[in-house]
Amino acid sequence: MIASVLVGIRKRSWIALSLSLLASTAAQAAPAADCPGHPDALGTSRTLVVDPREHPMIGTMQYRETLPLADHEVVLTFDDGPLPKYSNQILAILAAQCVKATFFTIGRQANANPEGVRKLIAAGHTVATHSQNHPLTFQKMPPEKFKPEIDDGIASTLAALGGDSSKLAPFFRIPGLLRAEGVEQYLASKGIQVWSADFPADDWRHIPPARVYDLAIKRLEAKGKGILLLHDIQPRTVAALPRILNELKARGYRIVHVVPATPERPATPTEPQQWLLHPPSENVAISRWPKIPNFVFVGTMTLPAPVLSDLDWRDAELIEHARHTHGIPLPQQAPWPRPQLTRLSVAPALPVPAASVFKIPEATRVTMLAASTPVNRVEKVTAAQPAAAGLAVSAKSRGATARQATRIRHAAHQSQHPGHAGPVASKHAEQAKKKPRSVRVASLKKR
Repeated sequence: MIASVLVGIRKRSWIALSLSLLASTAAQAAPAADCPGHPDALGTSRTLVVDPREHPMIGTMQYRETLPLADHEVVLTFDDGPLPKYSNQILAILAAQCVKATFFTIGRQANANPEGVRKLIAAGHTVATHSQNHPLTFQKMPPEKFKPEIDDGIASTLAALGGDSSKLAPFFRIPGLLRAEGVEQYLASKGIQVWSADFPADDWRHIPPARVYDLAIKRLEAKGKGILLLHDIQPRTVAALPRILNELKARGYRIVHVVPATPERPATPTEPQQWLLHPPSENVAISRWPKIPNFVFVGTMTLPAPVLSDLDWRDAELIEHARHTHGIPLPQQAPWPRPQLTRLSVAPALPVPAASVFKIPEATRVTMLAASTPVNRVEKVTAAQPAAAGLAVSAKSRGATARQATRIRHAAHQSQHPGHAGPVASKHAEQAKKKPRSVRVASLKKR
């Protein structure tokens, strides 16, 4: 189905493209014949007929759609005329190149120069309207103000054309391109097509003609085709236009003339994607996918809702937890098999160590031998006290005389008071300083 849709799209696109190429090829020979005396004229490659009601708003500066132009095709438009001093020069330049354009006239200008409006029609150009007084407040005007601006501009231009409505195209460009939804809806209700543009040349600004030329060519090259916005009341436009037209011819651009459809002149056949400035590839079905019909079911049945008993016990716990905590259940575990763990009825027992491991013989003791280094005064006192006590006990145990005991007590007193120590105590203290402190565990000795 999709393949057939794509094939159909390609066929229609190729047919439309072939017709456009044939028309363009046939029109390329027209300039020499239609422009006598100017064999190198740019000319007008073809005429595009559009239906304003099918495409009410065009110009990618503001709207989604634009004119259905092929690559390197340009539509010239001029605003704010007619002004005899400059509009007549614009007409002469276009005539020298056999180029047709679209002019959006101001009603007040048409009233002041009706002959200038008739010259546009006589030269084969398209005449449209641009309001009565060109106010730059259309985006904030109420209906009671913008409607007279539109209607009076049309009436003034029609009056300059002798009231012949067939000579006035139902095209309108909002002054300053200051669009408003109410304005666009009102114009659409009257069957008038709103024209914006695809790129301007900023010729209404105070810039030199060379800048107008540069902007026109640069912006056209960036888009490859489109509607060019110019003004026929500006002297810089008059000076820049001949160079613009020559450059368009040198770069292979073609001029397209746009006219409205009438009962005697039907609109040019186009595809919807051609109204986009850069349509997607022809291999992509944009809006031509087949519509799926509504299915009619013979009968409907209701499936039973699952209950908690049908779920795995882990799922039930998660749902219950989420219900109480207002949380989100955790993701389920992977469904691969889990290993079956068997419980042991009796816990494994380690062997009880034998009592002999902890038994120490009665005649065995651990002796800690330590010699302290007198680092400071506190350590000296601490080390001397047990030494003196040991000497006293040893003397008594060996049956020392009273004199010996007195001498021992005196030595102990000297050790506690180093300032009163005798020469023997001083000698022992000096030896203690020289010996480093060491701690060793003696081997088990029997008494």
